[in-house]
Amino acid sequence: MTTEIVKLDATVTDEHGEFVGNLRQENFRILDGDADQHVVFFTPTDAPAQILVMVETSPAVYLIQNDHVAAVYALATGLDDDDEIGLVVYDSAPKTILDFTADRSSLTFALQQIQYTLGFGELNLFDSLSITLDSMQAVPGKKALVLLTTGLDSAPASHREALMQKLRSTDVVIFPVALGAALRSSSPKSKHKGVSESGESSVFVKADETLGSLATVTGGRAFFPKSTSDFAPAYRQIAATLRHQYVLGIVPAHDGQYHPLTVQILDDNGVPYPASGKGMCRTVFVRHGYLTPTP
Repeated sequence: MTTEIVKLDATVTDEHGEFVGNLRQENFRILDGDADQHVVFFTPTDAPAQILVMVETSPAVYLIQNDHVAAVYALATGLDDDDEIGLVVYDSAPKTILDFTADRSSLTFALQQIQYTLGFGELNLFDSLSITLDSMQAVPGKKALVLLTTGLDSAPASHREALMQKLRSTDVVIFPVALGAALRSSSPKSKHKGVSESGESSVFVKADETLGSLATVTGGRAFFPKSTSDFAPAYRQIAATLRHQYVLGIVPAHDGQYHPLTVQILDDNGVPYPASGKGMCRTVFVRHGYLTPTP
């Protein structure tokens, strides 16, 4: 008899951002709203992961491609030997460049084949991400998507809402890496109506909020590199996160509703650590809920 469970992949870090190992099941508390959820499955894991790198190929990204593409090698070299990595590009729609493989030389070749859009056209982040997530559902095991993007999308806001709804039921962890730092910080922001002193709109403010939401909902982390040298450390952090995780399982409800979850890390006395601060704290990266099966 098979027991249906909701699987949660959790990474726990200390106040220095370092992975916290040697935790036991009793160090985790899961709350569904205000109600405790019994953990029916728990294990630390170093299981192989499937990591899909998804790269925006808009004209703006073409101008800064050397900043982030070269640094992707830091991600590849930081992964375990049996982890598999794939590559997808998108502008108006996603296109697979490299299927999942453990061959790092294949990634090197695939990165060199990326072609960028040089003219004006649609930029469909939300729809492209939705299609890509659908394609990953059949992939077994631990799955992650590293999204290299400006966060911009030319589609109506309803497409964003449809994607966020889908993320509530996915087990793919998303790690957005923001591109275009120079565009994001080209001028000081005015306090009035979200418009910069140069008259630019607040599209990048909204884009940053979107990237943060993609990470938060799925249990990943969003990175906002300020310079070329910031990309490689970001990719190394992603690789380390994927290597060190705890897998927890709970029994789902069957009411067809979305259930927000809170995961707390407890000390040996059963007291929750603070989630942030300069002192002893524990930060957990884990999806924030699940969509239950229909009754």
